[in-house]
Amino acid sequence: MYFANFPIIPYDSVGNGDFKLVTNLLKRVALRTKVRTNTLLYDTYDVKDGETPEMIADKLYDDPQLHWIVLFVNNITDRYHQWPMASIQFNQFVNDKYTNIDAVHHYEIEQTSGDTSVKINIGTDTTGYSEADLTTITNYEYEVERQDTLRKIRLLDGAYIEQFQEEFETLMGASVL
Repeated sequence: MYFANFPIIPYDSVGNGDFKLVTNLLKRVALRTKVRTNTLLYDTYDVKDGETPEMIADKLYDDPQLHWIVLFVNNITDRYHQWPMASIQFNQFVNDKYTNIDAVHHYEIEQTSGDTSVKINIGTDTTGYSEADLTTITNYEYEVERQDTLRKIRLLDGAYIEQFQEEFETLMGASVL
């Protein structure tokens, strides 16, 4: 469904003048800034453990083939590294990546200004900081926090799906030449 909207172009892969019609996978479009920042068009959603874009599209839009809209709206181009992992996959990933999941990944300090408080990653160099001010973040905690960040996505309100698809088709069909 997603790739059906990509233009077909003549392409000579060898350079001998024998052109073949191929799908132009390099064609890209993006959401307009005005559309991307319009919070009325989107709902926030926390991806559940093991949930896929297809499952979410089926649940929200009654069509798992619209999974590409879930990915597109969230600017996800690499589903394996930008989508949250299922628990089993996550644990295997962490164990493969680190020899010691409880080792220090980095330290954080808390910085407060007025009634606002922010945690700042200072890396592993603690020079100039007292131990009382430092929070140790382990490799495992770092990866869990990263996954939690990936779990927070935006979903296009179902009322705009048809309009979104039409706009996408129009933009993909437009030539830059």
